[in-house]
Amino acid sequence: MSTAEQSAPVRAAGASIPATRTEEPIMHGYEHALAHSRMREMQEEAMAASRAHRLYRARKAARRAERAVRRAARLSASVY
Repeated sequence: MSTAEQSAPVRAAGASIPATRTEEPIMHGYEHALAHSRMREMQEEAMAASRAHRLYRARKAARRAERAVRRAARLSASVY
């Protein structure tokens, strides 16, 4: 037995032949499309979370401003 034969992988009886090199680019394309789709979904989720957080902060600032206006009005009324 030669060295090349000794280092060759052993196949079990009835095992299928591994995918040919022509199938590798196709699978790579599928994997790329799947990864791109998942990345787009995650970006959309992040943008939605960012919008929700900005809306929360804007509403909080509006409530704070309303309280400041009412407080200023009370102070102004108490002076006169």
